[in-house]
Amino acid sequence: MKSGENYNKGRRNFVKGIGASLLLIPFLQFCSNKIAVLMLRLSGANHLLGHRLWIKDFPKPTEQIQIPYLIIGGGISGLSATREFHKKGISDFLLLEMADHLGGNSSNGQNKYSKYPLGAHYLPLPNMEDKELLAFLEEENIIKGYNEKGLPIFDELQLTFAPDERLFYKNNWQEGVVPKEGNSAEDDKEFIRFFKEMDAFRAAKGTDQKYLFDIPISLSSKDESARTLDKITMQRWFENNNFKSKPLFNYIDYCCKDDFGLGIEFVSAWAGIHYFAGRKQNAASDKNDSVLTWPEGNARLASHLKKYTEKKTLKNHLVYEVKVENNKVIVKAFDDVKKVSVEIITDKVVMATPQFVNQYLIKDRKEFTKEFHYTPWLLATLIVNDLPDNFSFPLSWDNVIYDAKGLGYVYAQNQTLNQVQEKKVITYYYSFSSGDLKKTRKEIYKKDKEYWKQLVFSDLKIAHPDIEEYTEDMEVFLLGHGMISPVPDFIFGQAKENAAKNIENRIYFAHSDLSGISIFEEAFHQGINAVKQILNDTALDS
Repeated sequence: MKSGENYNKGRRNFVKGIGASLLLIPFLQFCSNKIAVLMLRLSGANHLLGHRLWIKDFPKPTEQIQIPYLIIGGGISGLSATREFHKKGISDFLLLEMADHLGGNSSNGQNKYSKYPLGAHYLPLPNMEDKELLAFLEEENIIKGYNEKGLPIFDELQLTFAPDERLFYKNNWQEGVVPKEGNSAEDDKEFIRFFKEMDAFRAAKGTDQKYLFDIPISLSSKDESARTLDKITMQRWFENNNFKSKPLFNYIDYCCKDDFGLGIEFVSAWAGIHYFAGRKQNAASDKNDSVLTWPEGNARLASHLKKYTEKKTLKNHLVYEVKVENNKVIVKAFDDVKKVSVEIITDKVVMATPQFVNQYLIKDRKEFTKEFHYTPWLLATLIVNDLPDNFSFPLSWDNVIYDAKGLGYVYAQNQTLNQVQEKKVITYYYSFSSGDLKKTRKEIYKKDKEYWKQLVFSDLKIAHPDIEEYTEDMEVFLLGHGMISPVPDFIFGQAKENAAKNIENRIYFAHSDLSGISIFEEAFHQGINAVKQILNDTALDS
């Protein structure tokens, strides 16, 4: 299960408003004739526009805007900041976004068969201690109310429909993503020991009575007994604790790539353990129902936040300079539609942009932003007219292939009530885990569409040997800076601390890379905290 599997969980009932018998019918009873032509498209974030920040070849501003509060960046942190301003009764703000849409890594695509994610695609059930997130989910009717035990009642149509996860392992699909059927007795013992250790970490508190691992990370204990784990890799922790099982190693590697982009050999042990221990699994009596998801992934959550930006957003605007001058913040941005520049004068700015961007916007940032590492990602969305497999366990929302190069694929239509589909839409995920992410990033933009097509097919063929014959459309989506990746000494390092400090109580920073982990909850709280800090500082100044 995302963020920690119950190793001994039994098969869940195939309910959630859908009959079990329907789900176990061979899914595809459609024409399986080979297709003549595969439509292939290559897309991604507008990195060419972004790269203009290096040379600053923008025209001089011809328009000026004055506004008390400005938010730069329309990802989850920026959108969350707009919600917080709205809650505080403040409407005099403007949001700038480089892209032609809001959402950042919580965006989506759509074809005539389904919406599909272009990045983050699920939200595990929140910790009961996270009252702010619970309130947001209640506002958006994702939480319908609370039961007699005080536990939230989640909208069942927004929880993952069963079957939710499966793993292709030893030539068979099995339930869940933890290898079970086919392990050696020693493998099973190590899995049990590993999950017991994760359970202990989940409950453990430091001398300050805070959880050693919490969400948001800022709430975690400062106890050095846990923070020393940030100085070694997850692989070193694995070896130091005398784990040897290859299936366990591969499972942890998959989990690290899932949340951090980088695998077990590169990720901090503190971050690796946080994947399992940060979520307390205390928001539901049935801990198996642990993921909220939608066909479009977390773009659904972004859409809920977008209502606070109505008539307050300038899209297709690339900010290229931010500076404090005469107790004001002067921001210059390029309008990529009109091909003109605009100057914005504001009192306070929320920089809801990643640090690899901020280093080109604000003077003297590069010294510590070089310690921020971002893993590139590839997503490939396929339309298939059949998806034949051995049906040892049926097609699920999350489909992982053991020992593959990628992270498997999600089935977008799993969340629809109509489980018999004319065509199926799946999105494959691949993280470019490496020891030299800068070099890797340069290399991916040199590859052509045919290269990526073969990479995707070669991985999927492990479980679906004939998938190329049944695929009629593929969109490959590349993210050069997909997510922040917490290498050792980063989570609690000085560089991250320096990057988070505001500048002259005028420029404030809010992005998940300042947490060190790229998950919805961190981005959500970053936006809230930045606005609270701005308003507190404003009150003190007055």
